[in-house]
Amino acid sequence: MKVWCHSFPSSFRSSSSLLLCNSQPTSTNNRQIFFKDKRIRVSQPLTRGPSAFIPEKEVVQANTVDERTNFLVEEYSTSGRLDNITQVMSLHTQYLESFLRSQFYMLRMDGPLPLPHRHYIAIMAAARHQCSYLINMHVDEFLKTGGIAEWLNGLQYVPQRLKNLNEINKLLAHRPWLITKEHIQKLVKTGENNWSLPELVHAVVLLAHYHALASFVFGSGINPERDPEISNGFRLIPVNNFCVCDLANDNNIENASLTGSNFGIVDSLSELEALMERMKRLQEEREDEEASQEEMTTRFEKEKKESLFVVSGDTFHSFPHSDFEDDMIITSDVSRYIEDPGFGYEDFARRGEEHLPTFRAQDYTWENHGFSLVNRLYSDIGHLLDEKFRMVYNLTYNTMATHEDVDTTMLRRALFNYVHCMFGIRYDDYDYGEVNQLLERSLKVYIKTVTCYPERTTKRMYDSYWRQFKHSEKVHVNLLLMEARMQAELLYALRAITRHLT
Repeated sequence: MKVWCHSFPSSFRSSSSLLLCNSQPTSTNNRQIFFKDKRIRVSQPLTRGPSAFIPEKEVVQANTVDERTNFLVEEYSTSGRLDNITQVMSLHTQYLESFLRSQFYMLRMDGPLPLPHRHYIAIMAAARHQCSYLINMHVDEFLKTGGIAEWLNGLQYVPQRLKNLNEINKLLAHRPWLITKEHIQKLVKTGENNWSLPELVHAVVLLAHYHALASFVFGSGINPERDPEISNGFRLIPVNNFCVCDLANDNNIENASLTGSNFGIVDSLSELEALMERMKRLQEEREDEEASQEEMTTRFEKEKKESLFVVSGDTFHSFPHSDFEDDMIITSDVSRYIEDPGFGYEDFARRGEEHLPTFRAQDYTWENHGFSLVNRLYSDIGHLLDEKFRMVYNLTYNTMATHEDVDTTMLRRALFNYVHCMFGIRYDDYDYGEVNQLLERSLKVYIKTVTCYPERTTKRMYDSYWRQFKHSEKVHVNLLLMEARMQAELLYALRAITRHLT
């Protein structure tokens, strides 16, 4: 197997000297941070701050206080830039390190795929959600790593091998439960365009990573990078029309305050107290009496069916139509990288259709099955992904809004498991009744939108839930949703690969 990589030392820690290019042209619109004589460009967004949802001062303050962020960018950034995603994630520096290390590994370190192919696969993944932010980022990186500029004209210009990833890209992004061993066999069959299993696992990890990262970009209102440089003469894709309209309509941070009448939600302070009370009551009930396995199965099926109504019942009616269009306009700049652009998420438990078998997490777990398979076929990525999943799941500051010394384990688990529920994954040892108790309707709308239709997320949705909570806590929610989504995609893909092998 041929290994493609830069000539980086094996230690991540010593890679910084080769990572950043000091001869890179500098735009007058870029600030610079000098850190240990290394130059890190900080792009200026089109609107103030790295996020349209979060006041700039909150993110800037976090970056000013924590020099660790600059160190991490120096070590693990592929662009040499403190980009807007990294600035927002730096609200949780512990997690940021796990994220950047794993992303750096899959893009730059030893692996089965050539470097330009890795970035082109990232472009294909981001295009499924019309995420021009990520497409632009990886168009730039694709060219810098020696990619053929002609490929950027669309899929008809790329080798058939890459084109063959279309089907699995589409299914992973929108309906991963449909992936079967036949899809895997079709890709790895003998012939000049076949994929080796290590190559395919590398590609699947990249696809899942960038589908999930698109959810974070839209869910956190990440602003486009304001960088007037045109990479090697290639015209960068304009910002999604949807985002521009959303920002222009009501996303001014100072003036976008929501009134209770917009969503029929009780006063936000009493809402917080009510959530705290429900958590306390659930904990007491859990200690007093454990639900039977039959009851837990019933509650999962109930929650799965109820998730059907979250978007259709709430989003299209509760939010003004201008915020949430049925038919998103996909520009040719984005559609050139995908086939079947109309293919999207459909509820796992669709009404009136043949019942799909639930994915019982105990039958194929990340810890016992997925981790070892991915590590065997794509060395060390399993360890990095596992660290990232554990980090986000266990990350806590023991606070909820203004309250301190709070155990938030129950809430974090409800968020993670609700995402998996929408993808048809069930945990036998989890009481899904807790989801209904802990996640209010507006939060469920937000979760489903960010996870399944991220390009439709608006600031109004972001503002509608947990109005007493800090922005850093909402970013933590987005990190949980992103990682839960990535793990769900990987579980389905790796299960199909396992079935192909057995």
